[in-house]
Order: sequence, then structure tokens, then C-alpha cells
Amino acid sequence: MSSVLTDVPAFTGELARDSRLLAEHAEAGEAALRRLPPTPARDAAQAHTAADVHRHCRSARRRFLEMHVAAVYDAVTGDDEDHRPLTVLALEVADRFPGLVPDATRLAEERGRRQADKEGREIDQGLLFQALLAHDRTGTHLMRTLLRPTAAARRLLDDLQRTARTVLPTVTLERRDGVAHLTVHNLDCLNAEDDQLAEDMETAIDLALLDPTVRVGVLRGAPMTHPAYHGRRVFSAGLNLRHLQAGRISFAGFLMRRELGYVNKLIRGLHTGDATPREIPWIAAVDTFAIGGGTQLLLAVDWVVIAADAYLSLPAAQEGIVPGVAGLRLGRRVGGGVARQILLTGRKLWAGEPDCALLCDEVADPRDMDRAVAAAADRLDNPAVVANRAMLNLAEEPPDVFRRFVAEFAWRQVLRLYSADVLAKADGAWSRSARTAA
Repeated sequence: MSSVLTDVPAFTGELARDSRLLAEHAEAGEAALRRLPPTPARDAAQAHTAADVHRHCRSARRRFLEMHVAAVYDAVTGDDEDHRPLTVLALEVADRFPGLVPDATRLAEERGRRQADKEGREIDQGLLFQALLAHDRTGTHLMRTLLRPTAAARRLLDDLQRTARTVLPTVTLERRDGVAHLTVHNLDCLNAEDDQLAEDMETAIDLALLDPTVRVGVLRGAPMTHPAYHGRRVFSAGLNLRHLQAGRISFAGFLMRRELGYVNKLIRGLHTGDATPREIPWIAAVDTFAIGGGTQLLLAVDWVVIAADAYLSLPAAQEGIVPGVAGLRLGRRVGGGVARQILLTGRKLWAGEPDCALLCDEVADPRDMDRAVAAAADRLDNPAVVANRAMLNLAEEPPDVFRRFVAEFAWRQVLRLYSADVLAKADGAWSRSARTAA
């Protein structure tokens, strides 16, 4: 069955001809897959055949991108500097270069399946993003456009300036005395991260940065309704594993969007067309715990206030995935040895521990968190803070270093999403119980 896919097409460097050859090769692979049962019904031999087909097709895609990545990007974007979400970019590439990445129809088919039952078509998006980001020119342009305001934020800005409040499905923004308070209220899952939260966080951060009267931003979790934490604020329970098990965590729309979108905007600010990005200092207030992506956010802000009974953790290795850009940022905060303990073994850091003090700037009595946050906002409300944080961030994480890291992250993360051990967990423990933070 896979003999028709033995060799990568003989690409010559001529874009139109090579595009046609790639499309024909990819269609041959699709025909082979259509002769197989759906993913969950395949026996071992059929699963091996499908993996062989995908391997041959991905070899062709990788070779095509090695020769044509800049031309692919230019054909889709031209000189456009507007914000173009990665999900939109990938679909435009699919339309312009059939067979290179999955089109809307195939992605829709995948979205209706559990993670363990998917064909793994997002892996081809990972190939594309890796190639685009690794290329100096296309990667730099792509990162710059992703730092532009989203259409949703532009649409909501007038209402925020009039009412000083914006309520999104999982995040509320309130402006008080020049401080933008972003409160996460993804209540049914202890503020775990999912596609909706990624969208709302980026919209809210954009709004805070677009509003010229905002001088400081605060990130904090809302009081919970969960019985185990009723009335207590929770910063983040990390990735929503139930959504991952159900196939509802998207690679482009969540995992890549958060790193190149709102987390990157916390560090580098918002590009609005002016010579200098619009930046403000950011404070994170950790009540109870910050797990996974919550701890990753602490590495992107300027001041962290933690309650004396709270803890931090990055359990991505136990979950089977890569913890965002923590591998780039954590070691310079806590040192390589402690970073390995946290990332490779899931070690928790409790407030008051010396190693936790390397990530958190202030430990407060849980009853005194409001006052501590307000005092931190007063300290950072200084125009010189903005200039100095920009220079610190530039020295610690130059954009090209970040770009090359995220290029590699794109490939390794998407492979982990569809690796055998992660799929086994998604089909086992994660389907039986939601994450608890006890």
C-alpha cells in the first residue's frame, strides 16, 4: 500500500511544479489512508501502515519547506503587517498549497474526535510553524504581526474606555485608577487553560495595552465555586486535561497561540504601528496555587505576589508534554539544577522556600493579598519602570533567541501531543477524572 509513497518527489526548486508534485504525493497518501479503517478501529498492522504513509508524506512536506518556506509565506501574506492568527495563516497555506497542511475540512473531522482517535494532522501544522519560525525573515515578520492587536480587542476598546470594564467568557478586565485588573474565572475547572481562555486572555491583555490610561496590569484568579476551593482564589490549574483527552485543545489555536500571542505580549508589549511597542509592567497574584501554564506566566511578568500557603509546579513531564517556553526562562531564574528538578520531576515549590523566592518577589499573608497587590501596583506605576523592563527583557531574552526556541518547541510539542504515552494517558487516567490540585 505504501509503495506508491516510497520516494520523496523530485522537487527542482520551481515553486509551481513542486507544489503540484507535493499535492499529488499528498493525495496518494490520503488515498492510502482512506483504504484503512478509522484510527480507533485499526489493528497493529494497519496502524503501522498509516504511520508509514504519514512518515513518507511528512518527508515530502519537510523537503518542500526547506526549498520554499519563504515563497510559501510570501504567497499568503505579501507585505501585510496586520494581525493574522496562526489558525488563519495555516488555513490560507492549505488553500494556496494543497497537501502541505490540513485544510478546514480535515481539521473539522479531527476536532470531532478524542485525542487518541485523531489522525494527527496537526503534526503537519507543526512542520509549517517550525519552518516559518526557523527562517530568519519569515519568522521575524510572523512574530511581529502576532504582536499586533487582535480584531476582537480593537472592536471592544471603545466600550472599555467608556465603562472601564469588559467581561469575556473566562476573563474580566476592570480598570481602576490606571491599573488593569485581569481576573480569570474559568470556574468549572479551577482556571485550567483551554482554547477559550487563550482567546480571552489575549483579548484582555490587548485591551489593557491599547487603553492609554492603563499604566499597570494585574493578573489574578477569581474566587472558585469548586467544592474543594469554594470562595478561594486560584491562579491556574494548568492545562485542561479533560479538554485534551476530548481532543479540544488545539495546537495552533492554543499551544502556539499562547506562546507567540498573549504570553509574548506580556514581555514585549503590543505593536500598534508606532516605533516603540506599547508596554506596561505586569503583576501576578498567586492565591492557593499556580500549576503548569500558571507558573509559566510568572516567568513573563515583572512582579509576583504569592500567598504564604500557596505553591507552584510545572508537571508537564508527568503529563507528557513540553511546558511552553519554561525551558528557556526557568533556568535563568532558579539555576539549571533546580530547573531540572522542577521540569523533569514535577517538584513543587511552596511559598517561603528559598527556591520559590527566586520566582516570587513577595510572600503575603493570605488575608493581606489585596493590600500587597495594591502596594506592588503603586511601586511599578512609574514611566521609568517601563523603559527598564524593556531593556531587561531584551538582555535576558533577545527576540531571535526566543524565535529559534519556539521554532523547535513547535515541532517537539506537536509530536508529544500525538505520542503513544500521552495518548495512553488521555485514554486512561485523564478520561476517568479531572485534574484536582490537592
